[in-house]
Amino acid sequence: MNTMPTFHPKFITFDCYGTLTNFEIAAITTEIYGPRLKGERLAAFLENFRSYRMDEILGDWKPYSDVIHNAVERTCRKHDVPFEEADARRIYDTVPTWGPHPDVPAGLARIADKIPLVILSNAANEQMMSNVDKLGVPFHRVFTAEDAKAYKPRFRAFEYMFDMLDCGPEDVVHCSSSFRYDLMAAYDLGITQKCWINRGHEPANPFYGYVELKDTGGLAEVVGL
Repeated sequence: MNTMPTFHPKFITFDCYGTLTNFEIAAITTEIYGPRLKGERLAAFLENFRSYRMDEILGDWKPYSDVIHNAVERTCRKHDVPFEEADARRIYDTVPTWGPHPDVPAGLARIADKIPLVILSNAANEQMMSNVDKLGVPFHRVFTAEDAKAYKPRFRAFEYMFDMLDCGPEDVVHCSSSFRYDLMAAYDLGITQKCWINRGHEPANPFYGYVELKDTGGLAEVVGL
């Protein structure tokens, strides 16, 4: 969208991994499998791993450790690479070490004491707060897929958040770098106030109605601060 409307939400809700936290799963996966796969084979492995992670979360909730384990195993099978459970666990165990994108602490600090900030993340509880603590600002609430017993983009995850906040879709500005995980479902659920933080890992899709931001520094203007 080319215009910059002013939103007046009760809450600003965020995806975490990829949007606020630098989602470095490709880096650790490359570290593990790069010595065995080169060039186009490695690129295909990373893309298939991304796709299998999405597929793993679309059914009934399962622990995030199982999501990673299953997605790695399926990707290895597809590429005829030996699967080692320790490799999948290494990827999972790396998640809590990831920190924010460089713009995030300052961008959130401009709004954190004005409007309650909320996270809705496809995360495990044992991982989540390590990442949140690195963001540098207080959050009103932090919800995980483990809490909701559903992963985004399933509606149940968002509906759990609405129930816990005692609000509706009209009361939030939802911010994400992903259409597939967040903004498409947000559109379908009637969240009209949306921000796409363009981290460069998905193409623009104007149909879904959002304000495009290059980073979190633009959020203050969107909410009139």
